[in-house]
Amino acid sequence: MTSSSVSVKQGAPDTDAGALLCVNNIEVIYDHVILVLKGVSLEVSEGRVVALLGGNGAGKSTTLKAISNLLSAERGVVTKGSIRFRGEDVHSLSPNALVGRGVVQVMEGRHCFEHLTVEENLLTGAYTRKDGRAAIQQHLELVYGYFPRLKERRRSQAGYTSGGEQQMLALGRALMAKPSVILLDEPSMGLAPQLVEEIFEIVKALNEKEQVTFLLAEQNTTVALRYSHYGYILENGRVVMDGDAASLLANEDVKEFYLGMSGDKRKSYRDIKHYRRRKRWLA
Repeated sequence: MTSSSVSVKQGAPDTDAGALLCVNNIEVIYDHVILVLKGVSLEVSEGRVVALLGGNGAGKSTTLKAISNLLSAERGVVTKGSIRFRGEDVHSLSPNALVGRGVVQVMEGRHCFEHLTVEENLLTGAYTRKDGRAAIQQHLELVYGYFPRLKERRRSQAGYTSGGEQQMLALGRALMAKPSVILLDEPSMGLAPQLVEEIFEIVKALNEKEQVTFLLAEQNTTVALRYSHYGYILENGRVVMDGDAASLLANEDVKEFYLGMSGDKRKSYRDIKHYRRRKRWLA
């Protein structure tokens, strides 16, 4: 353990029954043989932005899909552990029912309906709502307030919008469901740094002004932690470290391994490769 506020995992932590979303010691297997998640536990408190960090293949997307019950489409299954939302076990719910409860995932790669217009895409996000057309229209204007670029392109076919606009569209579509929690998978993927900052600024505003809770999976450790309250680091399907975002950003292990530097000194690839072999949390 490197500090009082950053912990190295030695096993599954005790889970807080008061957490909005609680994942307790889950195990995920693909195709009946491939063990991908190995006892992952995490908590997301209401009104917080929580980052799920790690390299490619660490298990971030699988964790989000386990929560949103989308694993079956990829022949995956949760074989152990529990997933609770507002104190209730939601593992047996369909993805559609889970959206109705307020848990919505924005998939990696955006996945817009390319043949529909921007506004038609947004309205598909309100499919599960039952509060009437007027309420949906009012919420659509709220979304346009956060994404003015989408309002400008509302009649454009989604397939002809830019990557940044499609990421905004995917997030706006999720907002149309009036979610309590958004599971946001790799929002920075394929975007220019300026657009990444713009997307995360919108996430921050939605969290602060609309009280939307976020669990976001991200490889861009620096940006994710700057906009998060808390973070979990995954490696090889396990949570290896967690702590408040500021402590993780200042942690020497995190800086050296994930940011390629220690203090003010940038490390070479050879140094980082050596560090992979000596990381204390895998000892």
